[in-house]
Amino acid sequence: MSVRAILFDLDGTLHDRAATIRGWLVGHVERHALPAGYAARFTELDDFGYRPKREVLPQLVREFGLAYDPEMLLADFSEHSLAAPVAMPYTHEVLREVLRELRARSLRLGIVTNGWEEAQPRCLEGCGLTGLVGDVVISKAVGLSKSDPAIYRLALNRLGVTAAQTWFVGDSPCNDVWGPGRVGLRTAYLPTGHALAGETPDVVLRDLRDVLTLPGLPLLPSSP
Repeated sequence: MSVRAILFDLDGTLHDRAATIRGWLVGHVERHALPAGYAARFTELDDFGYRPKREVLPQLVREFGLAYDPEMLLADFSEHSLAAPVAMPYTHEVLREVLRELRARSLRLGIVTNGWEEAQPRCLEGCGLTGLVGDVVISKAVGLSKSDPAIYRLALNRLGVTAAQTWFVGDSPCNDVWGPGRVGLRTAYLPTGHALAGETPDVVLRDLRDVLTLPGLPLLPSSP
């Protein structure tokens, strides 16, 4: 069956969350005069964003013997961590051109992301991607989370396509390979986060530009 749609993960796929967090940590450490090793330990405990910050920051306070209230550090994360979102590691324009070409091929584009309703649109805007996808499913907004099969079915329904007509592109072996595969989506794994641990994507990407070569995609329409 020909491909009619592509669903993307956001953090670690379109949004270079690791680079964004590194930028936030520079200011975070300076604002609060935090000790050497704090940033590296935050990154380790954060686990690509999969560990709640309400666990990470109190642990850092304990480990480093800080006098700070963890709630103050959490407030700094909430206020500043998305002040300067970074697109994946090539120019914003290249990423936008990939999405524009997919749209020019008459593909329907969507995003399925775990995250907060207020935060994820800020990522899209900061990465220059607002308006380049047709639909964004945010876990906190719909009351479902990856890898629940229901969230992928919801995204498919909102785009008006079937799983067999759709690729899912993302970096999480569980949320973007195993989960989508359970409902019949074709999966393309971007190795920017956790390594595969037995999950079997249909394609492993080198970077997002490889999306343009996924099997079954329609060709660009011929110029008149």
